[in-house]
This record gives sequence, structure tokens and C-alpha cells, in this order.
Amino acid sequence: MKALTVGGAMIDTIALIDSDRIERMGLANADTGFLLLEEGRKTEARDISAHCGGGAVNAAVSMARLGLDTATLVKLGKDARADQILARLADEGVSTRFAVRDGRLPTGASVMVAAHDRNAAIFTFRGANTLLQTADLRDDAFAMDLVYISGLSNESAACFGDLVRRAGAAGAMVATNPGLRQLTARQDAFYGCLDGVGILSINRAEGDALVPSLIAEFGEGGPALPLDAGEPPYSLVGRGFASGGFQMSARAFFQAILSKGPGRVLVTAGRDGSYLADSAGLHHCPVLEVEVAGTAGAGDAFGSTFAALTCQGLPVEDALRAAAINAASVVGHIDTQTGLLTRDALLDRVAQLKDTLPIRFWAWGE
Repeated sequence: MKALTVGGAMIDTIALIDSDRIERMGLANADTGFLLLEEGRKTEARDISAHCGGGAVNAAVSMARLGLDTATLVKLGKDARADQILARLADEGVSTRFAVRDGRLPTGASVMVAAHDRNAAIFTFRGANTLLQTADLRDDAFAMDLVYISGLSNESAACFGDLVRRAGAAGAMVATNPGLRQLTARQDAFYGCLDGVGILSINRAEGDALVPSLIAEFGEGGPALPLDAGEPPYSLVGRGFASGGFQMSARAFFQAILSKGPGRVLVTAGRDGSYLADSAGLHHCPVLEVEVAGTAGAGDAFGSTFAALTCQGLPVEDALRAAAINAASVVGHIDTQTGLLTRDALLDRVAQLKDTLPIRFWAWGE
């Protein structure tokens, strides 16, 4: 089975700081937190290391380890960072025949400062990731079983519709994990392409950002799904989605997005686990509790694993479990790829953890 990943390629420089060397500030009435650094003073790091990352690169490594014949389409500069990324992909057996090098900007890079709960603060330079254009899209690149489109940076997002159409014309299943900036700045283009998407993968914050545009068509509120006694207050089924003073129930939100055309909608919700909506109803998979070293790359691992395994024919319940396990393995490491599991190792863990990761299901008729 063949797969193509499209999107970001980065070099991630990660500074791991002991909790007693950096202050953390949280806001009582918001989910936002801040890491505070003293200006004009050196802060001792436990370690500083460089790793290959970016949505398309992370997804490509994930799918290659799951046994897919994988290629990636990324935009790189003509620099040493690009050489490092290309070498890393080659080591993982990922084809770079569709990668494009462009001397106008350097290869993308980020600096992550990780401390306390290891939810890193990230400084991002998108660089050549912003330069993808229609001329870079070769028709033979889309002769695949699966095309996975990660977040597209800035002007590169203008290619999203063309990517979806070309993949669909070639008979590929399309899975996409667009970023927050793409969803908010280019909503019309995003909604206009959803009928060509097989799997849409977003996180809770990205789902919240879509609420104002959805209520203009579908209205606010909506019918709720039945809750069990003792449902946690952060449960997405109880909380729904909200932004800008507007709110939609989980049922209303998922049904609204599904009506736009995607076959499946996948939402990751942190400690609340993940939710998968399709024409039959809504599935929930709990999060696998692990010691967290870094949260970067968890979404890439989850989305790429679910897409790859469902494309290979795994039932959605086991694909959800596998995605949760692979994401948990990734967050056990500070970088975005070390924890990615091979297919055999992952399916062994799925069999072992079925009772630990029960799948709950609500039919739309409930």
C-alpha cells in the first residue's frame, strides 16, 4: 500500500529545562499557561538537541514504520537543514523523489522550550514551508492509496484544494490534519474541499475555532448526547465546542461538519481522549496514561496512525486504540519521532490494551 504525505518539514531544536529553573504561570479562568524566562540571564538546560520534525515528515516516518510504501512532498531550502531532513527520511525508507528545494528561503526550523508538564513553548520559523505552489505538484505524486495532507503554512495553504482534487482524481483516500491558521484564515477554501476528504483530523481548539462559521449555517446550541453519571467536566460530549461567545453541542458540531462532506471527523481532546464521528454515530477512545516528556508530534502520530491503519482495513475501534497508543508512545520522548512504533509492535499493544482502552459509541439516533 502506497502513501504520500504533504506539508511541513522542520528542524526542531529542543531545550529541556528543569522545572525549578523556569517559572510557570497559569490563568484561573482559561486553559492558557505561560513559561517565564528572566531576561538578561542564562538559564541552565538539562539538554539541548536537534531533531527532524514537521507535520509531513512526522507522518511519513509514522506511516513507513507501519509498513506503507511512503513518499513525502515537502518544500525545503538549499541548506544544511534540508540535507539533514532528506538524510533522516532516507534512513526511515521514505522516498524524497517529490521533495522540492527552493533557494528563496531557508528550510523551516523551530525552537522548543520544555519544562514543568513538558507542554513546550515553541518558536517557529516556517521558511520554505510557505513556498509550496501548484507548479510543485507532480501528477505522478498522487498515484497512491492514501494522501495525507498535514498543516500548510501561509501561502502554501492555497494549494489545499488542488491537493485534494488531484488525490481524488487519482483514486486516493484523502486524510488531512490542517492547522489552526489554515482553518481560520482560509475557511471558505477549507469548507469547499471537504467533500473530497475521507478523514478530517483536528484537535479540540481547532474545532472550537470553527464554531462561529458553523453557527451561521446550522445555528447555535443543538441536541446533546446522553451522558453517564460522573462524566468528567472536561468531557467533550458534555462541554461541546465553543468560541467567541458561541456554543454548539458535540452532536450538532459533528453532524454539521459531516454534512460538509468528509467521511469521518476525528477530534483529539487531550486528557479526554479522542472522538471519531461518521455516518453511524460517534466513537470515543480514552487517552492512554503515560509519563509525558513532550507533547509535540502527538497529533501527527494520532492522525497518521488512524489514517494508515483504516486504509489498510483495520476496524475503526482498533485503529482508534492504535492511534492512542502511538501518540502516547510519542509523548514519552522529547522529540516527535523516536516513540513511533512499528506495525507489529503497535498491533501487539492494541491486543494487550483492549480492556484499558474501551471504545464507547453513541448512535445518532440516541
